[in-house]
Amino acid sequence: MLLKSLGANVVGYALNPISKPNFFDNLKLGKFLKHDYRENILNLKKLKNVIRKTKPSVVFHLAAQSSVLVSYQEPKKTIETNVVGTINFLEAIRIVNSVKSAIVVTTDKVYLNLEKKKKFKESSRLGGYDIYSSSKATCEILTESYVKSFYSSSRCNIATVRSGNCIGGGDWTKDRIIKDCVESFINNKNLIIRSPNATRPWQHVLEPLCGYLKLAEKLYYDNKKRYIGSWNFGPSTKNNLKVKEIALIGKEILSSRSKIIIKKKKFYESENLSLDSSKSFKFLRWKTHLSDVQALKMTFHWFKNFYNKSTKKNIIKFTFQQIDHFKNKTNF
Repeated sequence: MLLKSLGANVVGYALNPISKPNFFDNLKLGKFLKHDYRENILNLKKLKNVIRKTKPSVVFHLAAQSSVLVSYQEPKKTIETNVVGTINFLEAIRIVNSVKSAIVVTTDKVYLNLEKKKKFKESSRLGGYDIYSSSKATCEILTESYVKSFYSSSRCNIATVRSGNCIGGGDWTKDRIIKDCVESFINNKNLIIRSPNATRPWQHVLEPLCGYLKLAEKLYYDNKKRYIGSWNFGPSTKNNLKVKEIALIGKEILSSRSKIIIKKKKFYESENLSLDSSKSFKFLRWKTHLSDVQALKMTFHWFKNFYNKSTKKNIIKFTFQQIDHFKNKTNF
């Protein structure tokens, strides 16, 4: 919807949404796409056919198995989707001359996190305790190898991007704290959280997306290949609220009577994570504009409107209003 608000012709390539409800179906986003292909990124033949047919000029790779907990349950599938899927993407876009700018979205969890409460720079060591994190770190390494092996003399410029924990209306992905808060608080059911003291670089999803678009533009016009490589798009450490603090804010905004129950986690998840985004600020003039509370209010108010029968019918209009408000606030 952000791309649509900017006047872009958008082609989508993805699996059918798995969550019920989901952002795509409930907002009928298909009508905003020039073409909507329902295919698996693991099918290289079909992916290549779509790339040949549509001849995109700018491409964003966001397809992934994005849950740490699911990666423990389905390690092989996670690796196939994230690693092989990324290879297929890089293979598919190099068969056409139309692509000038490509961005591979990974995660802030690609860094080797030894829980030292340090801010990770793009040059920090990659690693991963869990399968999800290691699969994404692998994507970073493979992308760099592909760029050096096949794109050094190509007109297509490629970058990888790493953002913080993104929040925003319409995310019903399993095991996400906002989704769990909303579903519990809206129905006045008890909320169970597994890592109450874990901190993350929380940010509204529009923040890094605008950063990705700025970078994509630079890549498109970059003849000297100054913008290829990896980029962090994370908020300041002031936005690193604890999970329990997030829950308490959500409970207040949604006026819930729910209780918050802490349950011991079964698998390892990092407690502290923070990004150094000084590179993005220096070369792209990018920074976050919303405080953690402002981002949370935007997110919880979106869900509040969605679950309210009288306002749900105008949820598309409300979504565009939030996008326009953000663009005006940031002069994007």
